[in-house]
Parts: sequence; C-alpha cells; structure tokens
Amino acid sequence: MSDRARPARQRDVLHAVLRAAAARGPEGVCVFDLDSTLFDNRPRQARILADYGASVGEPLLLDARPEHFQGWDLGAALARAGLDPDAARAHLAPFRRFWDEWFFTSAYCRLDEAIPGAPAFVRATAAMGARIAYVTGRPEGMRNGTLAAFRRTGFPLPDGARVVLLMKDVRELGDDAWKRRACDAISSLGPVVAVFDNEPAHVNAYAERWPEAIAVHLDTDHSGRAVEVLERIPSIADFTTG
Repeated sequence: MSDRARPARQRDVLHAVLRAAAARGPEGVCVFDLDSTLFDNRPRQARILADYGASVGEPLLLDARPEHFQGWDLGAALARAGLDPDAARAHLAPFRRFWDEWFFTSAYCRLDEAIPGAPAFVRATAAMGARIAYVTGRPEGMRNGTLAAFRRTGFPLPDGARVVLLMKDVRELGDDAWKRRACDAISSLGPVVAVFDNEPAHVNAYAERWPEAIAVHLDTDHSGRAVEVLERIPSIADFTTG
C-alpha cells in the first residue's frame, strides 16, 4: 500500500464521495472503471494459465493461482507458477497468444472477483441517489460475462437508466482514446460527482475533465506507463472503510 492509500485516508475519501453523492441526489453520476478498480481479474488470468497448461500438457501450470499474477508480466507469472527460466522463456510467446485469445472474452471474465468492499460501496452510492456509470475498456463481446460477474459478486446491475455500462464497440480502439470518447457520454448523464480508475493517465484525465468531481485512484496495478497520479488525486487500496 502506498503512502497515499492509508486506511484512515481511505475512509475519509470514501465517506466524502458518499456525502457528495447524497448532496447531488438523483442528478449526480458516479463513474467506476472495472478491471483493477472494481474487479480483481487475477482469477481470470490464473484460469487462462491453467487452461493453457492443460492444452500443452504442462502439469506445473495446472495449479496456477491468482497470486502468481503481480502486474502484467506474463513471463513472471509463468515463473511463479513453477517453470524454470528456460521453460518460462519457451512458453512465453505461445502463452501470450493464448492469453490474447481468451483474456477479453465473456467465458473468462465471469470468473473475476470483486475488489474488497467494492460491491457494498457501489450499492451505497446508488442508495444515496447517484446514477452509476460503469466505464470500461472491455469490448462489447464481454458484456454477458461482465453481467454474470456483476450478478455473482453483488454489484448493481445495469438497467440502462440509473445504472449504465459503457463498453468499447471496437476492441482495437485504444483505452486512452475510448476513455476520452466515453467522457462525452458520461457528461450527458448528469453532473459527475466522483470517478474511480486504477490507470494514472485515465484518472488524471477525468480530474481535468471534471475538476469539481472527486477523482480517486485505485492503487492496485496499471499498464506500467511512466505516468504519475496528480498530487491532488487521492489513492485508495480498495473500498473497505473498516
């Protein structure tokens, strides 16, 4: 946990968002990214690695676990799963192809688990009257799996009115470009009260687009680009307030 994501500060940040949502009432909008913000996708990645292991007959990979994934270095995940350096190097390229084929699919994203406290916090913001906007770089082809994960983990389900889910209509569109495009759709929903994202570049852009909103960075993982979170943006480890 970084110095910017200490428990007392985290509680203060989350409570401030709830107060702001209550003050705005039904016209306000709270924006949430999904991967590494509301959802931990490491269970998805572990299953993909185990299924890759089964497909190539590598028994050491059959017991792949979420903790083998720390960031987005697939070679490091192969090593943590038990492969020696030579085997990890040999498997890296075929595993990356397998990963690329399956990571962005409903078949696997339905395995995602909630970041601690996230379902309860999103429900609490909705209870304060805020409209919920899930804004994700996932393509439309992942909608069914995303809805299944929402349902299983207890998040408010999109209804097209008070809860909306904005996804890429073109998978190849970069996440930066997609998030910029999504800002117009978000603004059309109402005044933005708060935005949550794990990617420094994205949360910074949100803070600049909506300076009156509370922008919050999730200190989980990110793309690894050398972008610093703006000093005025608080970071939190998860959504627990205890």
